[in-house]
Amino acid sequence: MLINAANLNALRAGFSTLYQEGLGLASSQYLRVATVVPASTKEQKYGWLGKFPSVREWVGPRVVHNLAQHDYAIKEKPLELTVGVERDDIETDNLGIYNPMFREMGQSTGSEWERMVWAMLKAGFTTECYDGQFFFDTDHPVLDENGAEVSVANTDGGAGTPWFLLCTRNVLKPIILQKRKDFQFVAKDRPDDDNVFTDNQFVYGADARGNTGFGFWQMAWGSKQTLDAAHYATARAALIDMKGDHGRPLGLMPDLLVVPGSLESAGRKILNSENAAGGETNEWKGTAELMVVPWLA
Repeated sequence: MLINAANLNALRAGFSTLYQEGLGLASSQYLRVATVVPASTKEQKYGWLGKFPSVREWVGPRVVHNLAQHDYAIKEKPLELTVGVERDDIETDNLGIYNPMFREMGQSTGSEWERMVWAMLKAGFTTECYDGQFFFDTDHPVLDENGAEVSVANTDGGAGTPWFLLCTRNVLKPIILQKRKDFQFVAKDRPDDDNVFTDNQFVYGADARGNTGFGFWQMAWGSKQTLDAAHYATARAALIDMKGDHGRPLGLMPDLLVVPGSLESAGRKILNSENAAGGETNEWKGTAELMVVPWLA
């Protein structure tokens, strides 16, 4: 192949097509549990997470919900993946070896948001959310009916493999995926580019800017206890009965049980089996959807 503008343009278009094919192979389970928030700055504050706004009877002046109750912020991370193609491989038309590489490049970048979201959920036992507590904790501060601060849990502890019961039908989901720039395919493939002149290599890559954080902890229950009917019942009751400040019920209904592959069987027994372990009717059948997530392994 001659190294000229027309051939390099065609090569770039071919590699980009392969990249897009791989991008289409990436899974998108994360969209069920994460709210995608566009960002225009490197760091975005989410002070409004301290409030669950609700309608009240209009008596006296309006009550304005303050959107700066907490100093919780998500700072973006730069992300990239780059592939080099040897000039000699282009000149000798030895390009077939790169086809799977560019497809894998697309699938890898497409899966990065997936990896980040599930890693964030898994880290919730040791990572702080907007109220200064770990996202999954036993002492989130909430005001009771009398305005006194009490501790509320969204975990029952344990030391085993973690599993999660989530409310995903609200506007804001348990995880926030903040995107400033999605992955874009780019190239440095002009014959006079430094990488070609110095390293005899044409370079193609993709880059993005974004990060993950936590939404409302009230919408998620994380457990490292044995995944069985009793612990599932505890998690479900806790989320359904969850209250906001001043004793206001939040009206949450858990709808998604998230497990790694090692807990798939246990999850299916709880949500899909007709009968419970003792032979009686399984009261929990169909009460949530099971999602098996390989990124939680």
